[in-house]
Amino acid sequence: MAEEKKAGAAPAKGGAKPQSGGGKSGRKDGDRKSMLPKGVHAGKELPVPPPRLRIAYNERVRGALMEKLSLTNKHQVPALQKIVLNVGLGEAIKQPKMLDSVVEELSIITGQRPVRKKAKKSIAGFGLRQGQEIGASVTLRGARMWEFLDRFINAAMPRIRDFRGLSTRSFDGRGNYSLGVKEQMIFPEINYDMIEQIHGMDVTFVTSAERDDHALALLKELGFPFRVDEKKN
Repeated sequence: MAEEKKAGAAPAKGGAKPQSGGGKSGRKDGDRKSMLPKGVHAGKELPVPPPRLRIAYNERVRGALMEKLSLTNKHQVPALQKIVLNVGLGEAIKQPKMLDSVVEELSIITGQRPVRKKAKKSIAGFGLRQGQEIGASVTLRGARMWEFLDRFINAAMPRIRDFRGLSTRSFDGRGNYSLGVKEQMIFPEINYDMIEQIHGMDVTFVTSAERDDHALALLKELGFPFRVDEKKN
């Protein structure tokens, strides 16, 4: 009887091996996606693609500007150097915590931590003391500058109410262009339900051009929607 039990138990033992092996192989295939820790993007180690506007400038805009402006040296072609965003908040004099939300919103919009601006002198009529924080500023260069410009032209500007094009009279005479944004809600990164107060900002585009007409040609080639029927100064 004992020999029959041993003989009968052998097939059962041998039959269990393929079942356990099949289960292990199934778990290995299913756990491939769970090898990364939670919160880590699957493409974290992949190289970051270059900004498409920078590629367009190098491949198309630069050659078009050389021909349009009759330039012979490629180093004479105007280029975008930096973008500066400034937010002045007068309410921060009485409510300093409001500046925290402005700094957080600028961080979301630009992907860079803003610098808090302080008053240079005291003004008794406004209750302003020297050194008090009254605004925030961000300066973008390199890839972040090109990424912000792409989103600003193609995503934010179409959301402006009654938009009829940008004015060509906002150049400073040295090839730099400034414009005002009335509300931060035009940026799709901002959640309407999370904001505490609507505020505007000033955006300055600093170029290497020494003349306003060269800077205007550069911004037009980059996609700025200027008004065509506006009279020149």
